[in-house]
Amino acid sequence: MVFNGVELVLLDSGGAGAAARAASSTTSSLNKRRQAGSVDLSRHQKRSSAGYLYNLRRPASAASNSTSASTSKGNNNATASEPMDASSSTTGGTAGTKDGARAAPVNPFVLCHGRRYLRDLPYPLPCDLLELQRQNLYTFLATSVFGSALCSPAATEKPPTRVLDIACGSGYWVSLCDDHFKRFGHTDVSFTGVDVASLAPDLSKQGVNWRFIQHDVRKVPLPFQNEQFDLVFLKDLSLVVPLGSQSQEVLDECIRVLSRGGMLEIWACDHLIRSLLPHPPPPPGKRPEDQECAEATGTFLVSPATPFGTAKNIYLQDCNAWIQEALGNRGLSPTPCARIAPMLLQEPENLCDIDFRRVAIPLDDLRWEREDGAPRNFSKPRPDGAALTEEQASLRRSALLVIVQMIESLEPLLKTVSGKNSEEWQRWWAWMMVDLLENRGATNGECLEIGAWWARKV
Repeated sequence: MVFNGVELVLLDSGGAGAAARAASSTTSSLNKRRQAGSVDLSRHQKRSSAGYLYNLRRPASAASNSTSASTSKGNNNATASEPMDASSSTTGGTAGTKDGARAAPVNPFVLCHGRRYLRDLPYPLPCDLLELQRQNLYTFLATSVFGSALCSPAATEKPPTRVLDIACGSGYWVSLCDDHFKRFGHTDVSFTGVDVASLAPDLSKQGVNWRFIQHDVRKVPLPFQNEQFDLVFLKDLSLVVPLGSQSQEVLDECIRVLSRGGMLEIWACDHLIRSLLPHPPPPPGKRPEDQECAEATGTFLVSPATPFGTAKNIYLQDCNAWIQEALGNRGLSPTPCARIAPMLLQEPENLCDIDFRRVAIPLDDLRWEREDGAPRNFSKPRPDGAALTEEQASLRRSALLVIVQMIESLEPLLKTVSGKNSEEWQRWWAWMMVDLLENRGATNGECLEIGAWWARKV
């Protein structure tokens, strides 16, 4: 995959396993060097949190062949575009001078703490390769624990032909969904991605029926006709759309562009970490295949009755407090999983067949999973009495990496609300990395909670 002239090469076909093995190798090497007194711990740990999954190399011809994306002519005008270079404009295009000369494109990005952020938008995450890697790893993780790129049973039973991915980012989910449909012999599915910045490659070169529309999804109406799509997919908009009327406006637009009988599917994850209490019972009324998938992946289905406590790890406790304050200051929800179902249920005239699937992914091997005679969520025996298979351990390690890299991406916000100066933040970061990655400090039930909700338009 080539993004902005940079080739992303998977280091290992094992996906999540590659991330876990690379993390283990990195921390082991770090420990030896630290003992020898030859490593700056904080600087090394800052760099080691990202880039486990991908090796980045620039092809020799990239510098001469990369071009800027086409730009929109106004904030409300949507344009199709190619993947943009770091200096491309996403909002303003080029401006004319009095003598008719064209000015240089306005750079829509600003560098902060060495990361690239959108300049004029309140989106709190970076728009750079490291963040795209994190989001791709999270998408891979979610599709692995869900067992599919779509959770709605109706979307597989009666596949759509026109799919809209709102805030599509790198377009990785689209490629996974296209593969999903093609495995079942459905090759006539078209995909449209919309986002404020052109970050996705041209997926049509990979055999996907694809087009990209550049548009700020918070600005309604969306540049689509009524009932234009059979499936509308939204993933992780909790950091894009503030709470309140704006969230309702975006939902109304999704319903407007969705055809009658079409499916709306929403994926989200909570940004605060909770601890799963020992031996949670399987939620009642769930499909047997969902429980089988949870057992196979070493995860836990979540219902309102699932017992949770506060995070036990002191560094994750710090992060919870800072994230809650930082997102609250921006009107964003740190726990979107609790808000999506009520929003859908408030649309009885427009939506029906509403259902959901929530999953808790532990960040490590849980202590109570190893207790003799303890009831387990897993039905298949482990080799050598191990609590987890290699695949399950890799998925959990990947969940931990997603969280660590999320904290890193939010550093400008979290550092501000924490009140720490640069030296204090670097020291705290190094301690957290050692505790979570070397000392396995997340064995008390700390989980990444993700969910999928779906509904049919009446």
